[in-house]
Amino acid sequence: MKNRFSIALIGDYNPTVIAHQTIPAALDRAAAEGGLRLEWTWVHTSDLGADIVDDLGGFSALWCVPASPYANTAGAVAAIRFARETGRPFLGTCGGFQHVLLDYAEAVWGLSMPAHAELDPEAPDPVIAQLDCALVEARGEIWFTPGSRLAAIYGVPRATETYHCRYGLNPLYAARLGVGPLQVSARDAVGDVRAVELKGHRFFIATL
Repeated sequence: MKNRFSIALIGDYNPTVIAHQTIPAALDRAAAEGGLRLEWTWVHTSDLGADIVDDLGGFSALWCVPASPYANTAGAVAAIRFARETGRPFLGTCGGFQHVLLDYAEAVWGLSMPAHAELDPEAPDPVIAQLDCALVEARGEIWFTPGSRLAAIYGVPRATETYHCRYGLNPLYAARLGVGPLQVSARDAVGDVRAVELKGHRFFIATL
């Protein structure tokens, strides 16, 4: 067996959420197929405090999981920033994708209070906006950016994926991903951003 790895599942565990039921099974399967000693631990966002290093420093990698809004939005964003700044492998899915963009908008784009429309419906230009058509249990094709890590992982130019999201990146901000290390790694059929990855990071991917 190879070295032991520990993954923090950042999110507010709910046994009725399908993703929360299946993520541990997926990790166990990946560990078995890869011959890894893999441990995973649910980390409720309300348990993330001022000392994020103390809270998460013992984990090999972080996965910010679906089912937001989180109990502690600031804690989720702090966890993402910790992974981004320390080089820890990171995966964000659905709500994790949305909060990756909140972190990046504040830390890199310089927005003082990037808004999420689910939390602040009256925000004039939220970074995370309600989708024109909610993608709840919907399936659709996504096209991978040539040369992206996500394209290399899939090994095909496009794939059909299932969504359970009502919010995504506001198109007003999409052009900002054309410069800087956080770049688009997948779009949907009409060109909306569906995945991003951080160039220069050992592994940092977020998907809607």
